[in-house]
Amino acid sequence: MRIAVATSNGEDVNLHFGKASSLYIYEYDEENDETSFIEHRTVEIEKDSKHQNPKIIKALADCEVAICEEFGFKASIFAEDAGLKLVKDEGTVEEVLKKYTDHVKFLKNVKI
Repeated sequence: MRIAVATSNGEDVNLHFGKASSLYIYEYDEENDETSFIEHRTVEIEKDSKHQNPKIIKALADCEVAICEEFGFKASIFAEDAGLKLVKDEGTVEEVLKKYTDHVKFLKNVKI
């Protein structure tokens, strides 16, 4: 599973999805419970433009999840239509990736 994290410095989840000009991409191997860094991607953001969700979603076409500090209603609609799950969280990149992957593992073991 590919997970994008909106971070300006590679250490903290600190960007709003609609202004995420810096995205760090990770691969989560569910079978081995390992997360590895893939690459840093940049998106050209126009500072005066309000909604730039389509540009960011296009840059994340190969990702299943994007973790960001915040996102708006329109971003959630665009992302859902593109098959991208948006997750709000804050903290270090390491912390939010661990929380998310722990959640994925938990959900796999829930019996209904």
